[in-house]
Amino acid sequence: MISTFMGLETAKRGLSTSQGALYTTGNNVANANTLGYSRQRVNLVQTSGFPTVGLNSPRVAGQIGTGVAAETVQRIRDSFLDAQYRTQSNKIGYYGAMSESLTKMEGVMNEPTDSGLAATMEKFWNSLQGLTANTENSGAREVVASTGVMVADTLNYYYNSLTSVQTDIGNQINVKANEINTLISSIDQLNQQISKVEPHGYIPNDLYDKRDVLVDNLSQLVSIKVNNVIPTDYGRASDVATGLYNIELMQEDGSSFVPPINLVSVNQTGMVGTSKVEVSHDKKTGMVDGLKFGSKTLTDYKFSGELSGLIKSFGYKKADGTIGGAYPDMLKKLDNMTTAFVNEFNAIHKQGYALGDDSTSTLNFFELEPGKSAAQSIKVNGEIVKDPTKIAAGGKSGGASGDNENAKLLADLKKKAFSEYSTKDQNSDELTGSFDTYYSGIIGKLGVDSQSAQKNLSNSVVLAASVNQNRESVSSVSLDEEMTDMIKFQQAYNASARMMTMMDEMLDKIINGMGTVGR
Repeated sequence: MISTFMGLETAKRGLSTSQGALYTTGNNVANANTLGYSRQRVNLVQTSGFPTVGLNSPRVAGQIGTGVAAETVQRIRDSFLDAQYRTQSNKIGYYGAMSESLTKMEGVMNEPTDSGLAATMEKFWNSLQGLTANTENSGAREVVASTGVMVADTLNYYYNSLTSVQTDIGNQINVKANEINTLISSIDQLNQQISKVEPHGYIPNDLYDKRDVLVDNLSQLVSIKVNNVIPTDYGRASDVATGLYNIELMQEDGSSFVPPINLVSVNQTGMVGTSKVEVSHDKKTGMVDGLKFGSKTLTDYKFSGELSGLIKSFGYKKADGTIGGAYPDMLKKLDNMTTAFVNEFNAIHKQGYALGDDSTSTLNFFELEPGKSAAQSIKVNGEIVKDPTKIAAGGKSGGASGDNENAKLLADLKKKAFSEYSTKDQNSDELTGSFDTYYSGIIGKLGVDSQSAQKNLSNSVVLAASVNQNRESVSSVSLDEEMTDMIKFQQAYNASARMMTMMDEMLDKIINGMGTVGR
């Protein structure tokens, strides 16, 4: 026979479970705008039927349900969408850093504009053409000297501005390395907190959410892979427990380094430790020459993310000892171009005659400071600036009226290819075309690289937004859905309460109403 009071317990369980579901719904509503919050759901299960199988089980027609229980409060999350989002976030970090660096470089080069090097060089060539038309005119000579100063000043500005931006990028590398280390420490601390809760059978959803936000942020800085690990000796952990995060640094093609590099290490015995990042710089060049993760050092930088983008913009030392990177490459091209141009221009200038001189010139038109970059130190000879008559325009004698043979040679340098220069150094083979065409090629490549980085960034942002929308459709809080659930659980609570009232009335009738006949 079934107990008269059995229905009260069933109703009580319904009340308790519906109340817990309402509390969870209220928590979802309260955190609708909380960053990284994943909506939570109460997993309801039937309690064991009555009677259970046994020798002394009461003889009834069949098992009767005993109500409902809240098994777990689980957050709604799709790990596959998380992995997709982090992949796109990583690309946003890399292409964002590259795009920003190249955009700043374009701003410095400022082409095509009237103040850019191309326009300044055109004025210089035109001034030389003017000099060939009237070599004895002091005004024409002053124009050559002043436009030469403009050329030198423009190259000085390019070099100084590019190195200034490069220094800022180098500072960002150190900031991002510190940010990575902070995130690694925070994730490890959350792993420790989670490891103290899960073995007791609880599901620390709030800690999960905090950890996932940190992992999302870390994925933008470096390419990572997240593995969920449930240690072997882990108490009474629930089947839906997420476990601890082992975070591995990945190569840009998605493969592991050999041996693997774990930023946060976890195995079947529990937490192992962390590997913080340390940036080292070459003492001679100042470029990045290695990244140390714990006891392992990387020198090839074959990973993606914002840190990689900054390093490949700032500059790094390759395995063969050469320097790579967007800014070192641009500075090297400007330096080689300037060196070749100055040497050839000076060689032609010194074979000519200044106004009024009967011997060839001994002056360089442009001067370079030893030990410094050509683009950084180029300037017009001070004697020529003070006295433009010392410009060697004549080809035979400075006293010959209208002698412009050397001025023509100087002006013709505009069309002369680097391969035809009489003065060559070890970097001459890297120079192609004339000064103007080579410089146009530099600017053209910069524009293509910048546009490519911006396009890749735009595509990554669109894909990340699409994945994130899918992720939010699964994990984010919909107030409409929560209101529907609120009404549903409220009605379930009311029904259970009504059931309890009905059982109370039945028991009242049995206890107080039966056996009163004939009194």
